[in-house]
Amino acid sequence: MMAVTSSCKEGNKIAMDNGKYVRYTPEQVEALERLYHECPKPSSMRRQQVIRECPILSNIEPKQIKVWFQNRRCREKQRKEASRLQAVNRKLTAMNKLLMEENDRLQKQVSQLVYENSYFRRQTQNATLATTDTSCESVVTSGQHHLTPQHPPRDASPAGLLSIAEETLTEFLSKATGTAVEWVQMPGMKPGPDSIGIVAISHGCTGVAARACGLVGLDPTRVAEILKDRPSWFRYCRSVDVVNVLSTGNGGTIELLYMQLYAPTTLAPARDFWLLRYTSVLEDGSLVVCERSLNNTQNGPSMPPAANFVRAELLPSGYLIRPCEGGGSIIHVVDHMDLEPWSVPEVLRPLYESSTLLAQKTTMAALRHLRQISQEISQPNVTGWGRRPAALRALSQKLSKGFNEAVNGFTDDGWSMLESDGVDDVTLLVNSSPGKMMGINLSYSNGFPSMGSAVLCAKASMLLQNVPPAILLRFLREHRSEWADSGIDAYSAAAVKAGPCSLPVARGGSFGGQLILPLAHTIEHEEFMEVIKLESMGHYREDMIMPGDIFLLQLCSGVDENAVGTCAELIFAPIDASFSDDAPIIPSGFRIIPLDSGMDASGPNRTLDLASTLEVGASGNRATGDNSGRCGSAKSVMTIAFQFVYEIHLQENVATMARQYVRSIIASVQRVALALSPSHFGSHAGFPTAPGTPEAQTLARWICQSYRCYLGVELLKHEGSESILKMLWHHTDAILCCSMKQALPVFTFANQAGLDMLETTLVALQDISLEKIFDENGRKALFAELPEVMQQGFMCLQSGICLSSMGRPVSYERAVAWKVVNEEENAHCICFMFINWSFV
Repeated sequence: MMAVTSSCKEGNKIAMDNGKYVRYTPEQVEALERLYHECPKPSSMRRQQVIRECPILSNIEPKQIKVWFQNRRCREKQRKEASRLQAVNRKLTAMNKLLMEENDRLQKQVSQLVYENSYFRRQTQNATLATTDTSCESVVTSGQHHLTPQHPPRDASPAGLLSIAEETLTEFLSKATGTAVEWVQMPGMKPGPDSIGIVAISHGCTGVAARACGLVGLDPTRVAEILKDRPSWFRYCRSVDVVNVLSTGNGGTIELLYMQLYAPTTLAPARDFWLLRYTSVLEDGSLVVCERSLNNTQNGPSMPPAANFVRAELLPSGYLIRPCEGGGSIIHVVDHMDLEPWSVPEVLRPLYESSTLLAQKTTMAALRHLRQISQEISQPNVTGWGRRPAALRALSQKLSKGFNEAVNGFTDDGWSMLESDGVDDVTLLVNSSPGKMMGINLSYSNGFPSMGSAVLCAKASMLLQNVPPAILLRFLREHRSEWADSGIDAYSAAAVKAGPCSLPVARGGSFGGQLILPLAHTIEHEEFMEVIKLESMGHYREDMIMPGDIFLLQLCSGVDENAVGTCAELIFAPIDASFSDDAPIIPSGFRIIPLDSGMDASGPNRTLDLASTLEVGASGNRATGDNSGRCGSAKSVMTIAFQFVYEIHLQENVATMARQYVRSIIASVQRVALALSPSHFGSHAGFPTAPGTPEAQTLARWICQSYRCYLGVELLKHEGSESILKMLWHHTDAILCCSMKQALPVFTFANQAGLDMLETTLVALQDISLEKIFDENGRKALFAELPEVMQQGFMCLQSGICLSSMGRPVSYERAVAWKVVNEEENAHCICFMFINWSFV
């Protein structure tokens, strides 16, 4: 019999003691269930209102209604917990199977290494007994033995392709589950039921290789369908064209593919591949999709390298997908490439010689995409990518693809290079047919004039030293006014047909402020999308049609320096307020990629906000070891690309403006990078804390001291050596500080739970006033009781409803407000704590 929680027992006891235990009719249960889904924790006032408004419940006392809701919440909690435990048990069972298989593979690898060690030892002993002449001959023979053999051209007839396919399958399986490649654990990755999986990288093999094993709640056929659609999940994949399809006698399929990959920076050419893909089913029911390059074939179709591309080689790679007991699939992914590093400048070669980078941007991206789709299917109402996950994924893909197109500037998309002004730091490209390139209509849907007939892209790459990419990118995101020109932002967003004299110029102080509105994020928060609202864009001529506010759709990734990942991106595009699906997306932004060989090193735990001493970020996927010392010698390459839509007769003026603008951004980035270098770590030189707020540690101490003083109990339970701020930050209840110095009380600080409740960030928090999170009745009640807080020091609020910054109702069981005083016992702010909150 299922155990009943204490609150359930208490509720039943009350009902029986009063002798009024009620057996509810089906109609009453239906009405209560409907009310429960509207508000699972109704207040006393709300329960009385329900009885008045619902005649079918008029014969039930409010106390019995309260008991029913208590029991209903207990049953819901038990159901969710049972479901969660079943899911965890399935994950653990499958993960245990994976670990046992990995252990078997490692044991085989150890046996092979022991045999090889014994063989080489015997060879060494024989060499010491040989004469000088024979020794020399032995050296020559040995050298010849290790030369890479030149394979003759492969037969590309149907029978020859089937032979290549079967050979590819064998080699792929030996990498996925055998010892063909010496795999070592990916730095910072720890397997577990909620981790991305078991990730490994190659050691001492040709090219770069990565392997991962993971679990997803999708059937094998659906997994294969998703993974074969590489452009949908691999951001660096420009296109995959199926040239030919052949069916095999064993029920398999052979496809001939031509694939193009974007270059990550302007300093390197893009890559293309001529591939064979073989899809088949093994005897045990496992589905296999394996691939390899067909660079050396005859008697069949071929695809020469395209202009501006370097032909790279894909060694046998692919996906082994096995059905999992209880539903879902166990997936083995192998990526093995030779990316021809000779074709890029020497300083960039680590990007093409790093198995870690391959694992991060390709192998792990595949598993993350599968997990994202799996969660959306199994939990459609869970927050994350929101109510329109497919549409939001398409938007993020559109932003990323547009930025990659700008960085690469392919001629077959219509891009052509403008003549340099004598300084080669900024490259300008123009495209006179952007509608064809992007598949969009270059006009806004809210009545603004046409944006223009052409697109100009100004792009540049620069090497950075001694600055962690995540730290730099987070600063660029949170402090836009430090590098952006509000006039150019307004020009890009307004879409006006301006004359040369109407081109925007830098205007000091014209930035009215930035409001960051969270929109969506992936499961592991490694990527998130938001809308940026730029306010108070004034000081322009009356004949220029300007919008009241500027909106940017922004995509961020790699902003947590503790997570396993290297590429940090900030990509944004102006949108109109209607945010329609057909709105043009002309993205610009930044991409920062580390160049040092130890790409798995994490930077120091620092932020530039009130939580400056916290280790905020994903708790999993931490890099092992102390890597802070390595950060000082880190190198990275930053690529900047900004796009401007204009009328073709203004090309010369726009080109001059774009050069000046990107050069000013480069200067700003260099200044910020210098300030963020290790010599400034801990000092935050040049970056003062937010106005009107003390240092975070001091504020945390004031909050806890005032709580103890006015309520007589401790707010935090001190455990171990954790700082007060860190404990406050990770407190389960939402804690928010509100300044009383303005006419409208404004929030100045919140812990992680508080930010989650308000669905905002620390930067955007300071634009939210206290009255915005309550409805009209809540505002009246709150402001009527605020003087009591200032007089007696605290007050307690009963259960109620408040609103997040996204307008979603939030239910809380109770709330406490208290006055926060400083060392001089002067009132500094008011602190609110919302207990047991949840989204309604």
